[in-house]
Amino acid sequence: MKIIQLISQLADQLMTEKGFVPYFPNEVIQQLSEIIVPAKLQPEDKDLRSLLWSSIDNDDSRDLDQLTYAEKGIDSNTTIWVAIADVDALVKKNTPIDIHAQINTTSVYTPTKIFSMLPEKLSTNLTSLNENEDRCAIIVQMDINDSGEIIKASIFPAMVKNHAKLTYSSIGNWLEGKSDIPTKVKQINGLKEILNLQHEIAQLLKRKRHEAGSLTLDSANVEIRISPQENIQIQSPDHNFAHQLIEEFMIAANQTVANHFNRTKTPSLRRIVRIPKDWDRIVEVAMTYGEKLPKEPNAKALDNFLIERKKIDPISFPDLSLTIIKLLGRGEYVVQNDPQKEIGHFALALPAYTQSTAPNRRFPDLISQRQYKALLKHAEAAYSLDELYLLASHCTQQEDGAMKIERRLNKSAAAALLTSEIGKTYKGIITGANDKGTWVRIIQPPIEGKIVKGYKGLKVGDKVTVRLKQVDVPNGFIDFVVETKKY
Repeated sequence: MKIIQLISQLADQLMTEKGFVPYFPNEVIQQLSEIIVPAKLQPEDKDLRSLLWSSIDNDDSRDLDQLTYAEKGIDSNTTIWVAIADVDALVKKNTPIDIHAQINTTSVYTPTKIFSMLPEKLSTNLTSLNENEDRCAIIVQMDINDSGEIIKASIFPAMVKNHAKLTYSSIGNWLEGKSDIPTKVKQINGLKEILNLQHEIAQLLKRKRHEAGSLTLDSANVEIRISPQENIQIQSPDHNFAHQLIEEFMIAANQTVANHFNRTKTPSLRRIVRIPKDWDRIVEVAMTYGEKLPKEPNAKALDNFLIERKKIDPISFPDLSLTIIKLLGRGEYVVQNDPQKEIGHFALALPAYTQSTAPNRRFPDLISQRQYKALLKHAEAAYSLDELYLLASHCTQQEDGAMKIERRLNKSAAAALLTSEIGKTYKGIITGANDKGTWVRIIQPPIEGKIVKGYKGLKVGDKVTVRLKQVDVPNGFIDFVVETKKY
């Protein structure tokens, strides 16, 4: 059986096993055929189509959830806008499409195919903020002062138009001075200046966050794709200035929406990373680099350590980042109903943070969208408190499930790539150590597997040399034995 066929079959199987519905049922297809896009502006909508909105995403992205824009004010402040696709305009609560989305809660990305949360007719077309198309959107408008503080914000519906679909690679290389200005940017009068202003503000927002203790991390995530010709490609995407631009604008928008919920005492879902339980182990890791962290969790001290390590050794910094990410623990969704008892997001150093900027591919974002749309209309909340508690638990469970599916299928693809490398030795770093086993990520290619011999005494963050013992493609097993415990 061909690898692409094997992994596609495994994907279908795993989706079902983890409680996902891999394909759209008939009632979803029927509703999809009946959707009609409103031809005219709604009376309450603002018309912001003339602003030079643009999107920046991956080269192959087709589901465009957000656009950005910025203007310099007459004072030292800058106004930035984030336009979020109004998915709720076409997908109403408790309709077949919505019910399917609520079951899966997220799009699942595998090496051979994508299981979209919404049908592609919506996510890549009617509810996607596509280039040169008029679209309904929810706007988060924020005034930023020269210290990087959000001093004023508002949220409202509007019609928008994406004037340029741009990519992280081309915009990032240009902003970093590695290439000439992209042709598409050059062709649109004024877009170059707007993108430069957005970059300037993004870096200001980033500095402000890190002053508060937001963590400097490089997750070292890899993308594994299998081409129709059976070529297995493993890539570690760069995190360039274009990524940072979108990241900072989205964090600011999500923070603004959360604060808006707080001010209006509106119950909502929050995305959190709790204060780490494994802080003692984080302290131990820092000690191996000669750095002493406080005994109690302290995000600012941890970030100072991470920044220093990135300066000293940028090549191996992703390995350290991966160790810290593992020790911080997973993110989760909770219900926020009392502004006085915020749990907060430890890694971002934000007291209030929700997710609202990707409603085409994350159901929690669609929940947030419906909650604040109801708020804007002074209507009854879209979700009751009981519904939110159930959905918070379900969304966390499904997100964990999606990550397991993606990781499992990536391992099968990686095992296929390593089939001819049995007996070869690699340098690696321990990424997991518990009752279920000990795991190592080798440096090149960046693949994770299980240590089946020589694992005693190893801890997360330890560096080792390992030998590839065996692989099992259908089960996604990649087994290593330890050669040396330090390198």
